[in-house]
Amino acid sequence: MTSQLYRTKLSVALALVLCACLAACSSTSPDKRLLQYLNQEGFGNRYTGNAEEENYITIADTLEITDSYHPDELTLTGLVVDIDGTVVLPELGAVHVAGQTRSELEAYLLEKYSPYYTKLDIKVKIQTQGKVFFIFGEVTNEGAQPFSGDLTVFQAVMAAVPDERTANLGRVQVIRPDPRDGYTIFVNIDDMFEHDSTSNVHIQERDIIYVPPTMVAEFGYFLSAMIFPITQVLNDLRGAWGWFGYGGGGARRGGTVY
Repeated sequence: MTSQLYRTKLSVALALVLCACLAACSSTSPDKRLLQYLNQEGFGNRYTGNAEEENYITIADTLEITDSYHPDELTLTGLVVDIDGTVVLPELGAVHVAGQTRSELEAYLLEKYSPYYTKLDIKVKIQTQGKVFFIFGEVTNEGAQPFSGDLTVFQAVMAAVPDERTANLGRVQVIRPDPRDGYTIFVNIDDMFEHDSTSNVHIQERDIIYVPPTMVAEFGYFLSAMIFPITQVLNDLRGAWGWFGYGGGGARRGGTVY
């Protein structure tokens, strides 16, 4: 009887442990619905590439298409790429162009227009609108900045106006996030003022630049965060004191100051 009771208790204990393990596994494994939204391709943007090697088309870009053989029929300007990545072209209708490079689109249009024209010399010009990089930290101009190309980290940081009192220019970080091959480059801007441009790296589209605070500034932020609750309470008390009429000339009763 005792051994049977022991086996029963052991079975119950094992079942509880198994349930706990299954619950832990189910809680740590990503939900199937979540998995389809997680970024596992590059920077998360639908259309990506190295714009400085060969520019590619993105949403809101403006296209200009010309053809020397048919200047009247195939000279198209001001074609803004719609939110679905398309532009409307004569004979072809809505054409999906987002993500294509200049040469890819030219080849595509030559193929599509060849049934309509015997001779073609199609050229595409891209006017970029939506390419950016980001800068945060101890700078005046934070956030997304237009990426015009041929930009160094020194130029980007100086354009963002680093704070002379708090910016640690010796530990600037250039972050290239990617789910498969992301990395961080540490840059010493101070060295560049000493004529050493070794770490003056070339900024790419979607780079994140972080200008950290100095140790003194970081300690000051820490103290500020520590005393914030106290100052908040004092400010609230000061406001309540004034609301009841005990500040600036005595108590108020019925509109009369005593």
